[in-house]
Amino acid sequence: MAKSIKKRNPPRRTRSARTHAKTSEPDYQEDADKANLRGWRARVHEIVYEADTPAGKAFDVTLVFAIFASVLVLMLESVRPIEEAWRWQLKTLEWMFTIFFSLEYALRLYSVTRPLKYATSFFGLVDLIAVLPTWVSFFFPGSQYLLSVRVLRLLRIFRILKLANYLSQAEILKRALVNSRRKIIVFLLTVMTLVVIIGTLVYVIEGEQNGFTSIPTGVYWAIVTLTTVGYGDIAPKTALGQSLAAIVMIMGYGIIAVPTGIVTAELTQANGEPKPVSTQACPACSAEGHDKDAKHCKYCGEKL
Repeated sequence: MAKSIKKRNPPRRTRSARTHAKTSEPDYQEDADKANLRGWRARVHEIVYEADTPAGKAFDVTLVFAIFASVLVLMLESVRPIEEAWRWQLKTLEWMFTIFFSLEYALRLYSVTRPLKYATSFFGLVDLIAVLPTWVSFFFPGSQYLLSVRVLRLLRIFRILKLANYLSQAEILKRALVNSRRKIIVFLLTVMTLVVIIGTLVYVIEGEQNGFTSIPTGVYWAIVTLTTVGYGDIAPKTALGQSLAAIVMIMGYGIIAVPTGIVTAELTQANGEPKPVSTQACPACSAEGHDKDAKHCKYCGEKL
């Protein structure tokens, strides 16, 4: 009698094995991201994002000149006599710059392993807005004048001219502003309350016969007077109103110094010298501002 052969089931994975498999998936994804940035993509990334190589620096310098020229064309187009005399030439140049910046934006998306990360970053949004108005002008004429936002792209000149050390100083200033945000918010709320009270007082004192037709008008006058701007389009006529104006003007000098003192105090508390910053961009999310000795991106963890 033949012995029955029992079918062996495959060994079940333990919980630790399943956990290891799950936790290793991001590693596989990271390896895949690194493997994707090779060949032409790596070369394009080096040219488009890096300023340390001759090709990258030449590309960035060309980009800066193109931004300057495109903004100049936009400004000339807004001058009516020049626009009437050189309409087609200016339009042709505008479209040439738009196509150039559109191709550049596409290359930036192509040469990173996480395009969405770059597209939602500050420079990614600026680069997108820099090309959208011309295309949108097909449907909404006049929107091409929004192309002046291209001037924001000149912030890249810090990296191009190797002024990365200035970025570290800018980081200290940004940190001081962030640390003092609560004090500044309280200060602004106090000023808003003050101008509402002053605006109401001047409305009651002067009245509609002297040009203060409403409390919002009085608040507008209070803001202009408190900030020492003094447009002169509306002013108190009565002795009591002029006395109030004098008090508000003197008060303005003291109020203007408050936010400066707050930020200065935070800057004074900054400890130590800032670390030198490199010009290298992350191959995954295109983030910049990394330390000189950084091996990985401080935003997404990708290897630099």
